[in-house]
Amino acid sequence: MKTNLFSKNKVQIISDNNKKSIKIKNIISKKILKNIKHKFNIIIVIGGDGFMLQTLKKNISKKKYFYGINSGNYGFLMNKFSTKNLLNKLNNSKLISISPLEMNVKNKNNKVKKHLAINEVSILRQSRQAASISIYSGSKPIIKELVSDGVLVSTPAGSTAYNLSVHGPILSLNSKKLSISPISAFRPRRWRGKIIDDNSKILIKNLNFKKRPLSAVADNVEVRNAKTISIRTNKKIKFNLLYDKNRSLQKKIKIEQLRRDIN
Repeated sequence: MKTNLFSKNKVQIISDNNKKSIKIKNIISKKILKNIKHKFNIIIVIGGDGFMLQTLKKNISKKKYFYGINSGNYGFLMNKFSTKNLLNKLNNSKLISISPLEMNVKNKNNKVKKHLAINEVSILRQSRQAASISIYSGSKPIIKELVSDGVLVSTPAGSTAYNLSVHGPILSLNSKKLSISPISAFRPRRWRGKIIDDNSKILIKNLNFKKRPLSAVADNVEVRNAKTISIRTNKKIKFNLLYDKNRSLQKKIKIEQLRRDIN
């Protein structure tokens, strides 16, 4: 979807606090501010994927469009930095709207904490003991007992991140699916996980929370001593991401899918 935002909105530039990000911010601030004559509604985010995730969550209540410029390592959610035709790139960028996962964690003291995850929710063993968990989709059991280092629930946007590292499936951005992938499954050793509809409500139970404590991590926010974890897609929330015409998020995901097929 092509955007045409420059005639009616406002621009804001946010950068991570490192030399490379600040240098890029200074360059594009001078270049853009000299040429802008209208109010914009775009936040230009300079940093890596982690900084983008952090910025999206901080601006959850604002109707903004986010254009990422990579100054980190991989920068899967970002655009490549170039000052050439930056205004034209922004004006002709493609809009991708994604919804996050909502994680509700009840800890061993029965206190509930809620966090959002744009990439994935990671359920991880908290000690030397392997995790012992059950996983449900609604009231239907997906697996009654999984003994492993943990499990990941990934969105399509996050399926090429941690999920790919644990050999989970890469999901197309418009698939309307979620991936559930085990981390170092011990029993059943050959369980490869499951792909489910993104309307599903996932419930993960710690079957032995006293002896085998778990952490639940929404992207990079951790809740320790998790007893039960419920996860669902919050479709009321939409994050609007902008991508250069020839480097959309869909294309990046397709490239990763092709790489996996070749390997």
